[in-house]
Amino acid sequence: MLRSRLRANGQETRTIEPAAQAFALVSSFDPELIGIVSLSLGVSLSATTIGMFIGAPLGGLLAITRMPGRRGLIVVVNGLLGLPPVVVGLIVYLLLSRSGPLGFTGMLFTPGAMVLAQVVLTLPVVIALVHSAMEPIWAEYGVLFRLFRASRLRILRELFNGGRSGLLTAFLAAFGRAIAEVGAILIVGGNIRGHTRTMTTAIALDTSTGDLSLALALGLILILLSVTVSTIAFTLQRLAARA
Repeated sequence: MLRSRLRANGQETRTIEPAAQAFALVSSFDPELIGIVSLSLGVSLSATTIGMFIGAPLGGLLAITRMPGRRGLIVVVNGLLGLPPVVVGLIVYLLLSRSGPLGFTGMLFTPGAMVLAQVVLTLPVVIALVHSAMEPIWAEYGVLFRLFRASRLRILRELFNGGRSGLLTAFLAAFGRAIAEVGAILIVGGNIRGHTRTMTTAIALDTSTGDLSLALALGLILILLSVTVSTIAFTLQRLAARA
């Protein structure tokens, strides 16, 4: 019985110690921790912004355009929401490798390659959510737009102005997809310390090597980011609804 209690106390100590070290790393603004978080935010925000600039107009056009095969295209876009990150990472790796068509860029194992992989992952999210948000608006006001013979650019501008909450939802969902991704950026980034190591790849590596304090600190920051993003989204949606 005594041995069992000692083993239990030892296990409790080993569990509490990494947690205490994790809080110490966060509170002391550890330089390595800050570098990892900064890189993660930079890569994910860049990928999400690029994905919005490309995907939002495509989602809007998909909502207002009537063409053969449109339904099939919508099904394909929604099917790509579950695109496996490791497959995306493999495809981007093959494109950027020395023998690949984009090997001359020298982007492999750089933050640029990680941004490219996350853009591929966020594009279907943006297109699908923007299409879903804009289609009801088009169904209600499409006749009016056609009556005034508005250009597609004018139509998209008005739709995006009226569907700001939908655009915000698409941006936040795409950012959530990007910031939590690990498989693709691990393949194309290489998880190089001080260069391409992000929060998710660092958590995976540190957990496997037993460095639980840094993994817990990064996990805590990820949770805080998730709560912050959700709070901002809720607040902005409430403000948009009042406006």
